[in-house]
Amino acid sequence: MIHEVIDIRTEHSEAKLYTYFLNNSPEIDCNRKRPTVIICPGGGYEFTSDREAEPIAIRMNAMGFHACVLRYSVHPATFPTALLELSMGISLIRQNAEQWYVDRNKIIVAGFSAGGHLAASLGVFWNRSFLSKSLGISNDEIKPNGILLSYPVITSGIYRHKDSFTALLGENHDNLLQEVSLERQVSTDTPPTFLWHTYTDEPVPVENSFLFANALLKNKVSLEMHIFPYGIHGLSLGTEETKAKNNEWTIQPEVANWIEMAGRWIKGLQ
Repeated sequence: MIHEVIDIRTEHSEAKLYTYFLNNSPEIDCNRKRPTVIICPGGGYEFTSDREAEPIAIRMNAMGFHACVLRYSVHPATFPTALLELSMGISLIRQNAEQWYVDRNKIIVAGFSAGGHLAASLGVFWNRSFLSKSLGISNDEIKPNGILLSYPVITSGIYRHKDSFTALLGENHDNLLQEVSLERQVSTDTPPTFLWHTYTDEPVPVENSFLFANALLKNKVSLEMHIFPYGIHGLSLGTEETKAKNNEWTIQPEVANWIEMAGRWIKGLQ
């Protein structure tokens, strides 16, 4: 495995990209190109959760995918700082695709909660000029081939997670609030999307996923969505491995198969 920590620098910030790249074997296939999943942990744009980082990467490896964890900038950094960092992360992976045996056409961004907002933001903004001009790279270099969203923060409307948008926007809260309500930004250029959520999620209501899914449908963008009837917010894998400290409610076997379904979806991406 190639496990490195790579600095991702923008003009005003620095993030860390942790790689979990699987080695090829001449005994099996020395030229294998694998899908790569870039994981954006949640944390309300105030921190990045360990529970939604390495455990997810390890499970992605077990399904035959490369994985990376992006420890992006959070409060007091504001929009679009983390989005620029994620864009640079994708560009870096594409630039090194041959060296790392990456399938350039299967780079997926996966996000949890506020990290889901970040992943979905790249999905809707990847072709906007403010990203390409800020970074000096082409829009095609930063386009994700798929978006994997776990109980994502999406809307700044009545179902919003207020604290995430407060941390994301800072002093620009009122000026940019509508722009970062992502169900408003979906277009026919948004990549195929996998979503899952629980019906009983209180901090980030399930309507967030429905609003995004409905926008995808209106724009004829391929999607797969799973709504589980029970489960609190922030379940991650829903297993003992990602149980929050002293919180048995974060073990939810009923949702634990989401990652296997997501793996099948990744393998089926065209």
